[in-house]
Amino acid sequence: MSRAVAIFGGTFNPIHLGHLRAAEEIREAAGLDEVRFVPAALPPHKDPTTTALAPAADRLRMVELAIAGTPGFRAWSIEVERAGTSYSIDTIRALRAEVPADTRVAFMMGWDAFADVHTWKDFEAIFELCDVLVFTRPPDVHPADERALPVAARQAFRYDPAIGAFRHTSGHRLTMHQVTSFAISATDVRRRLGAGHSVRFLVPETVEAYIRHRGLYGTRPSAS
Repeated sequence: MSRAVAIFGGTFNPIHLGHLRAAEEIREAAGLDEVRFVPAALPPHKDPTTTALAPAADRLRMVELAIAGTPGFRAWSIEVERAGTSYSIDTIRALRAEVPADTRVAFMMGWDAFADVHTWKDFEAIFELCDVLVFTRPPDVHPADERALPVAARQAFRYDPAIGAFRHTSGHRLTMHQVTSFAISATDVRRRLGAGHSVRFLVPETVEAYIRHRGLYGTRPSAS
C-alpha cells in the first residue's frame, strides 16, 4: 500500500504542546504514516527585528527533542540546511522528488497561515502538488463550502459533500480539521521565559531543559 507523508512547517520558536497535539490529531484523522516537522531557517513572513528568533540549529534541536521516540513523527532538517529564505513550495518539491510517485503527500498549515496563502511563493503550485490539511481551533468554525476559503483559493477548489472536503482541479484535496484548543502560543512561551516564569506543561520537559541550558529567550544559561 502507498504511504501518506505530511509536511508540518513553521518557525517552532519554540515548539510547544499545541503544535504536537495538532499534529497528532491530524495524523490520526488524515490517516498519515508520517508527519515531518520542518523548522524554517529564515521564515519569509517573520520580521527578525521584532521577533526573538532563536538560531535555526537550536529550533531544529528542540523539535528533535520534542518528538524523540514518537511513532509517526520525524524532524526534517531540509530548510535549516538549505541556504536563503525558507519557502514551503521548495520543500514540497523536494519531498515529491524523494518519495515514490504513489506516495500521498500533504501539507499542514494553521488557518491564519492559510488565510494569507496568497502571499506565499508559488502558492498555486502547492495546491497542484499535494493535499492541504488546514487546522483550526474552537471556537473557529468555517462553512462547508467555498466561502470557507480565502479568495485566492476559491477558483481552484470545489466542495464535495461526498468526501467532506474540497477538490482541487488537479485532483488533490483540501480538508479542514478542527483540533483541540490549547491556549498556548510560542510568543507567550517566550514572554514567560524572558520574565523568569514557569513554562512547565506548555512545552515538553526536554525542550524546556534545552532552552535553559542554551540560555534562549532571555533565560540564564545553565552551567552544565
